[in-house]
Amino acid sequence: MTAGILGTGYYVPERIITNKELEKTVDTTDEWIRTRTGIEERRIAADNEFVSDMGVRAAERAIQSAGIRKEDIGLVITATITGDNPWPASAALIQKKLGLGNTPAFDISAACSGFIYGIDIARSMVESGRYKNILLVAAEKLSSVTDWSDRNTCVLLGDGAGAAVIGPVETGGILSSVIYSDGASREMLYQPAGGSAMPATEETVKNKMHYLKMDGAEIYKLAVEKMPQALDEALKTAKITSEEVDFVIFHQANIRIIKSIAKRFKWPDEKNIINIQRYGNTSAATIPIALAEAVEQGRIKKGDIVAMSAFGAGLTWAGSIVKI
Repeated sequence: MTAGILGTGYYVPERIITNKELEKTVDTTDEWIRTRTGIEERRIAADNEFVSDMGVRAAERAIQSAGIRKEDIGLVITATITGDNPWPASAALIQKKLGLGNTPAFDISAACSGFIYGIDIARSMVESGRYKNILLVAAEKLSSVTDWSDRNTCVLLGDGAGAAVIGPVETGGILSSVIYSDGASREMLYQPAGGSAMPATEETVKNKMHYLKMDGAEIYKLAVEKMPQALDEALKTAKITSEEVDFVIFHQANIRIIKSIAKRFKWPDEKNIINIQRYGNTSAATIPIALAEAVEQGRIKKGDIVAMSAFGAGLTWAGSIVKI
């Protein structure tokens, strides 16, 4: 049995914050943000809009795209680092809101690589015969862990959700998926407080320890090193050459990273799916949002080979080759 992507969907909040708006609150400029990151605007969820809400909206569209009933879903996996609560899993809340009864559901925490981690897990479960149709959701409300006075991070982040239904296919499918991690470097990108190692106190709140912290220069260096490595392995495992790839979707974190790696593989601009200018970095949700949007627009079609790669907190990195 071969597992493949049966349908995709995405959701982004209505509220838009432009670079011009950020110029009014932090020491930055629209030109600096655009030239350094490629971001022009980002979507921000409403105060009463949570990861599970966005995840449900994306999931409903993915289920419809797959041409199945929601009752046909046998498992829900959600990739997120900004769940509605530390626990229970946001996947369980999405399961409840979709009305899926006692369908099993769990979260994975792999940050920006979460969607590809989820592909790897779902693929294994479908191909083992354990589950037929798996709903994979990647959703983030990064605005909830963003220090809006920190110009180094607040300009980068946004909210949104992407989803895919993964099930058995007769042709194409997930040709390869590779995942890696390095916990030794976690402090390059992490949220210091809020867990059992540093529970919430008046001091942690005052010192802004519940916000995302990042060493941008080091993350940049590692991303341009590790993402190509994951892609190389994914291509070799799939027995696909870079020339055979129809489209590539990188984690939407920085336009310079995206174009640098694409150039290394000699992928022209027309093969590179990019939407960072409109949504910014939505962590685990960037790849599925870009994929679903490109499918909806008719850009990616049945039979196309899509390469995907991501790098994020953990540190984690991953790559996958999928024939739609």
